[in-house]
Amino acid sequence: MTNENTRSIVLGDVEVLRVVEWQGPFGPAGTLVPEAGAEVWKANEEWLAPDHWAPDDDSAVMALQSWVLRSGGRTVLVDTGVGDGRERPHSPQFHRRRDGFLDRLERAGIRPEDVDVVVNTHLHADHVGWNTRDAEGEWVPTFPNAQYLLPAADDFHFGPENGYGGGLREDDRLVYGDSVAPVHRAGLVTLWEGTHRIDGNLTLESAPGHTPGSAVLRLASGTDRAVFVGDLLHSPVQILDPGCASCFCLDPAEAARSRRRVLERAADARELVVPAHFGGAGAFEVRRDGRGFALAGWASYGPPRVSR
Repeated sequence: MTNENTRSIVLGDVEVLRVVEWQGPFGPAGTLVPEAGAEVWKANEEWLAPDHWAPDDDSAVMALQSWVLRSGGRTVLVDTGVGDGRERPHSPQFHRRRDGFLDRLERAGIRPEDVDVVVNTHLHADHVGWNTRDAEGEWVPTFPNAQYLLPAADDFHFGPENGYGGGLREDDRLVYGDSVAPVHRAGLVTLWEGTHRIDGNLTLESAPGHTPGSAVLRLASGTDRAVFVGDLLHSPVQILDPGCASCFCLDPAEAARSRRRVLERAADARELVVPAHFGGAGAFEVRRDGRGFALAGWASYGPPRVSR
């Protein structure tokens, strides 16, 4: 294995690399998923702890990570994490971080100039941070040869035309200013809505609720199927009851509808479900269980095919 922060799995003709920026306790479990009662966490402690829940202090355990897909001769980067040196005064976990994420990509054999497509499943701070890098005081695209695929609904909602998310948070303005606007100015952005086919293996699909433009990325190659769900799921307790939204969902009811729809298809089509923030194995299969769902198994990884 190249390093503990980079793992790989092959699905059909697509290699999927998991690159972890950070993982650990994130905050109170009851705050992250308010509608999941303490009894739910306790009843499922055997498989939630320690990768997803720290029972001693009732903390949700999460990861900040990106996924690199080698598909059809191109390199596709799904979500770009928090980024280094960002001003995020209202998000202490993200404020002025220094995690060396680009070094981890480099050790996996991925240079910024090698990335052909960047997918932002939505435009929250922890999904767009490495869209850009600091170049002597100016934010410039980190991946200069990439096409950046952004959901049009999120670009409008978080952009200046809608007052940075309707003026909900100062961080919205900062995130758009340092991580989204520079790639627009560089002419690298493609806005999409509904569905967008990247190549013969990969298709983006709208799944709103967490944000207006939240998206999932579907992978279909050979007999293998996967769905990268972004922040439709923040914690495995939402597998058990997809009606439970996270505290970060802008429209909890719509997010629940999107989550149930995606999980239903995943169960029926045996898709590997790949959330943005799960620790441990980070991806899983799901099966129907009454009105909800149950874990059917975790993904297993090996070393990347190409490493340095």
